[in-house]
Order: sequence, then C-alpha cells, then structure tokens
Amino acid sequence: MSDPSDYTPPEVWTWEPGNGGRFANINRPTAGATHERELPVGKHPFQLYSQGTPNGQKVTILFEELLEAGHAGAEYDAWLIEIGKGDQFGSGFVALNPNSKIPALLDRSGPEPVRLFESGAILMHLAETFGAFLPAGGAARAETLSWLFWQMGSAPFLGGGFGHFYAYAPVKIRYAIDRYAMEAKRQLDVLDRRLADNEYLAGSDYTIADMAVWPWYGALAKGWIYGDAGRFLSTHEYRHVNRWADQLFARPAVRRGRMVNRTSGPLDEQLHERHAASDFETRTQDKLEAGA
Repeated sequence: MSDPSDYTPPEVWTWEPGNGGRFANINRPTAGATHERELPVGKHPFQLYSQGTPNGQKVTILFEELLEAGHAGAEYDAWLIEIGKGDQFGSGFVALNPNSKIPALLDRSGPEPVRLFESGAILMHLAETFGAFLPAGGAARAETLSWLFWQMGSAPFLGGGFGHFYAYAPVKIRYAIDRYAMEAKRQLDVLDRRLADNEYLAGSDYTIADMAVWPWYGALAKGWIYGDAGRFLSTHEYRHVNRWADQLFARPAVRRGRMVNRTSGPLDEQLHERHAASDFETRTQDKLEAGA
C-alpha cells in the first residue's frame, strides 16, 4: 500500500469495494438490507438484538442491574447479532434499526410493541420504564443525562478515531494516531477530574451514565480494548478512573452484563445468547464447547 502522505483526494469521492481494511466486508456507503433474515423472538417482554461490544454491554449491564435490584419485569432475551458477518444488514434487523448498528431493542411489555435503537435511547427508556438508575428530576437528573450524552458524543473519537487508527487501520498514520491519542487522553482527564470528587459520574449515585461510560473508558483503563492501548496511553496515570473502573467491575451485574452476546475473550466469559438467569451457569461458551 502506498505511503498515505502521497494521497491526494479526488474531486469527487467514489466507493471501491475493499475500502475499509479489516472491516471492508461490512462497510458500504449505503443503508438498507442486503439479505432477507427474520429476527428470532423469545418469551420475555424485552427482545434485545446485539453483540457484546462496548455499545452492546451498556444495555445488558442495565438489564442485569435491574434484575439484581428486583425488577422481575426486566427479564429479557438477548440474541446475538454478529456484526463481522453482516447480520445487522438482515431485513428483520434493519426493520428494527434502519441504521444497522447494535444494539436494538423490541419492548413488548406494553399494549403495543415499541422499537428502540441507539444505546442511549435504550438506556433512558428502560430506566424510565422501571424508575431506576435515573433520577426523576432536578440537578441529579441533569447531571446523569449530561454524562450520558457526553459518552454518546465522545466515544466515537475513542473507538472510530483512536481505536480504529491505532489497532485496525491497514497502515499506521502518525497524524491520525497522534490526533486521536491526544483526544482520548483529554477525555480520560475529563473523567479523572470528575471522579476525583465524586464516587460516580452523576455524583453519589450509580446511574445509567456509569453504565454507558464504563464499557468504553473502564475497559480502556483496564487494558481490555485495542491491544496494548492502555500502555500506549498510560491509562494507569488516571487514578480516579481506575478506582471507578474497578469499583464497577466488582458489581456482579456488571460482570454478567459484560458476558452477554460476547464473542471474544475467555470462553467462560462468553454467553452468546441469554434467555434465562441460569444461562450464566450452564450455557457459557466453555461449557457448550466441552459438551459438544
């Protein structure tokens, strides 16, 4: 491949199959379905279609926290959408989420089914439905929503920016890596300063803001994403982020939520589909492969 510094953009960009490096097989400049595929439906009020990426983990962590807190009505079926295989472009999934991104949720708990896409919208909907992990009003609610939407706006710079160019791009482009490494560290500093004076992002209470931010920035601090990115970014320097990351990971519901729809990492931490609480004991990938 030619030196990226030699590239001069054409007057009009055109797509060439193969653009996108590692993700070339699923990247394209158009929306819509590429194949017919209906979505499976289980017995529970909530049908989640997702994969255990950071964006997917947000929702499964909230579901597990709701169940841990005694909200029995939050039982859910979690179906695996393998984005590397293009499952998100199946007709059934596109009907649920025209943007073809995970996660997507069908809420059948009311008189009429409600579809939801975008993880932040799903978190707000579930928190409001169950009256949990989102303050009802005032400054606490405003703080929670501010940090929730901070994550929605900031994480693309971490994932699609730093993570892509550092770990996935077919060539190492110093300008791109430097640009997004600087931004990733600035974001970590924002969090570290906030968490220096507050136990959780919204203050003294654990909320959906923490559940949204942790799978991205907690994972980065603990060295779970983008190879050796934690060392590259010196994430150990962000003492308060690390305290918070460890505190959340100690929560049983967070540990369970991180496992759901996960297809990478240790086999005993992968639960490809979740349809009952007992699945965490009986259907993790290590047990399924041992019994195959």
